[in-house]
Amino acid sequence: MSVNTNDLKRGMTLDLDGTLFQVIEFQHVKPGKGGAFVRTKLRNLKTGGVVDRTFNAGVDVGLAIVERREMQFLYRDGRDFVFMDLDSYEQHHVSEGVVGDLASYLTDGATAVVAVHDGTPLGVELPASVVLKVARTDPGVKGDRVSGALKPATLQTGIVVQVPLFVEEGDQVKVDTRTGQYITRER
Repeated sequence: MSVNTNDLKRGMTLDLDGTLFQVIEFQHVKPGKGGAFVRTKLRNLKTGGVVDRTFNAGVDVGLAIVERREMQFLYRDGRDFVFMDLDSYEQHHVSEGVVGDLASYLTDGATAVVAVHDGTPLGVELPASVVLKVARTDPGVKGDRVSGALKPATLQTGIVVQVPLFVEEGDQVKVDTRTGQYITRER
């Protein structure tokens, strides 16, 4: 499949010379002299590197079909994460490099969206927030309730998050998966 450079959109995945790139930014440029062109900023989906690339306007480039499948995280298998497709019940091994920092928020049974191209996982997306259990934290001292004061808490996945003084071990806390910050305590 191919797409015309005039029809590029942010988030599209392009197949350029066998390498997959995601469009981060694009700009149509029509100079006073010469032909129009499209200036793009592309992210290499394998390495994560960002490159600038310029195409002539109206040229066809390769379009990669990327499926986004809802999957459930089952367990870790060495350096891989094993997810189950919720439609077909197939199990897929996703490498540690593809999951990246989101591994700190994955718990058994968590649901994620996995982007797949030709059977190869390209990326994992989690909801904007997840609820995790506090495994270790210092106890809050009675009377020590200064507004806005925070303390470190180790959550069930091993990630350390700054939480208010009233949060105790065993509490459930909601954490933002994009920033890693505490949002609220769950009851």
